[in-house]
Amino acid sequence: MKKLYSAALVFAFVLLSVTCAFAAPYTITVTHIVDEAHSWHKACEFFKQEVEKRSEGKIEVKIYPNSQLGNEIDTIQSALTGGGVDVVITGESMMTYVPELGILGVPYLMTSDVHVEAVAGGPIGKEIEDLMLMDGAGFRCLAYFVRGPRDVTANKPIRTPDDIKGVIIRTPASTITVSTFEAFGAKPTPMAFSEVFTSLQSGTIQGQENPLAMIKSGNFYEVQKYLCKTEHLRTWLYFALSEQTFQSLPADLQKIVLEVGKEMQAYEHELFLKDEAELEGFLKSKGMEIINDVDQAAFAKLADGAMQKLMEGEYKYLKPLYDKIKAAEPK
Repeated sequence: MKKLYSAALVFAFVLLSVTCAFAAPYTITVTHIVDEAHSWHKACEFFKQEVEKRSEGKIEVKIYPNSQLGNEIDTIQSALTGGGVDVVITGESMMTYVPELGILGVPYLMTSDVHVEAVAGGPIGKEIEDLMLMDGAGFRCLAYFVRGPRDVTANKPIRTPDDIKGVIIRTPASTITVSTFEAFGAKPTPMAFSEVFTSLQSGTIQGQENPLAMIKSGNFYEVQKYLCKTEHLRTWLYFALSEQTFQSLPADLQKIVLEVGKEMQAYEHELFLKDEAELEGFLKSKGMEIINDVDQAAFAKLADGAMQKLMEGEYKYLKPLYDKIKAAEPK
């Protein structure tokens, strides 16, 4: 019995030694809030495959979808404090750390996908990426993912601001978004994305707002009848790597991560465009009614009034970026 026991210990030690010998020296942990069918997750899989291959196994990439490691705010904090997360997909939520990043959540600021690309891929985008890298944030942006316009869903049609008055609607935890929906006359309720479906199901909230891809990913078509094309926010998010993690990598591995990030951005954008072309049809097939005749001009006027008021007060620091983005609108 003792010999068997000793043999088992030896085997376990050898197995552990072999495992350690082949373990990657570096690990990058990626987390996001959507499911595996979403273009973000597929982009993460591309990143994993290419980084692991080109680094010849020196980097292992682990992916945790569906808020497995916590909501967006929690995982940002984890990445900034060395809590086990290295990459988050984020944007306006970073205003907690660098207030100017709230510009990514200003409704009706960017008016078209062309406008978004002109800003995100140009000097203004570089300025925003530099803000993400500041001491208060500490993220290196490896790529940006353009989002489809955000729309409102509800169990009644919403065409004008009068229709949304009194509606309890989930929003992100952003003062700008909350103030905008208050200006619309709604009752905004900040909430983590992972909590939205059950809250709609129970009637705790009556509506929500998200891009089409998130409406599909969250299965909101099961508990919401109307998709109302408010298109109130066009923006993008960053595939953001903790600068602390980036600096821990040797120069050759840093180069690989940066190169793959840019390739991943192009790969995700192709998937995004394909998905956008199909999403509305998918949601209609699931029983959602599309409300196209939304008075976007009326909503935009109220949103602008709310934003101007904020920029006259505590959010005056957003005015320079706000004006630059307005001026960047393609004619």
